Amino acid sequence: MNDPRVDVLGVPVSATNMDEALDRAEGWIEASDPHFVTFTGVHGVIECQDDPDLLRIHRAAGMVCPDGMPMVWSSKLAGVKTTTRVYGPDFMLAMAERAAAKGHTSFFYGGNEGVAEQLAASLAERFPGFTTVGTYCPPFRPLSEAETDEVVEMIRAAAPDMVWVGLSTPKQERWMDAFVDRLGVPVLFGVGAAFDIHSGNLSQAPHWMQRSGLEWLYRLAVEPKRLWRRYLINNPRFVWNVVRRRPRLLPPA
Repeated sequence: MNDPRVDVLGVPVSATNMDEALDRAEGWIEASDPHFVTFTGVHGVIECQDDPDLLRIHRAAGMVCPDGMPMVWSSKLAGVKTTTRVYGPDFMLAMAERAAAKGHTSFFYGGNEGVAEQLAASLAERFPGFTTVGTYCPPFRPLSEAETDEVVEMIRAAAPDMVWVGLSTPKQERWMDAFVDRLGVPVLFGVGAAFDIHSGNLSQAPHWMQRSGLEWLYRLAVEPKRLWRRYLINNPRFVWNVVRRRPRLLPPA
């Protein structure tokens, strides 16, 4: 399947929409073809400006979904008019619905203690037939080599069709890149706040704010101590750099 990308400050953002992204992920599951998917907005793009390894990880991703409206606007600036927002929490619901219908299984890695279990129960209630084969909440410290090996074996033994990773950016991107080839799982999704949103632990911005590109303002009001730097520094920096370096459609790989 064709996967056009737009260069947004060096990050190859997929010029896609929700249906195309879902179809591509399902294709990897059917083919047992390991990939990982990032859901990238302004924060991820700016982090890549200061971190060459994180930029490499985004370039290695199977998809870099346009998670925020600035990614959609960047795609349109590059001449791709069909791109729409592929928001991680919305993608999770749509993929869970498809998984329930087709019997694809999930593993949840991340979140605070108990959140992954709440999330799994919520999705199973919402989509009858949705199946979770395991969860793991990592500690707030680096895992030892032995612990890492145990986690890998746990996931391999569970043999899920997909792993949902909720560690926030850039931790989840680094984790997926490090483990995609070790787990034997067709697809890994780095969905961050979706864990807290769909487990009922974090409120979501109204749809009108999401559509108009103002979700950042809502999240800043909800979590000011954690997010003030991300939005009040990164957002202006993104705008300034995009003005200087216009997004462009990349040639086919």
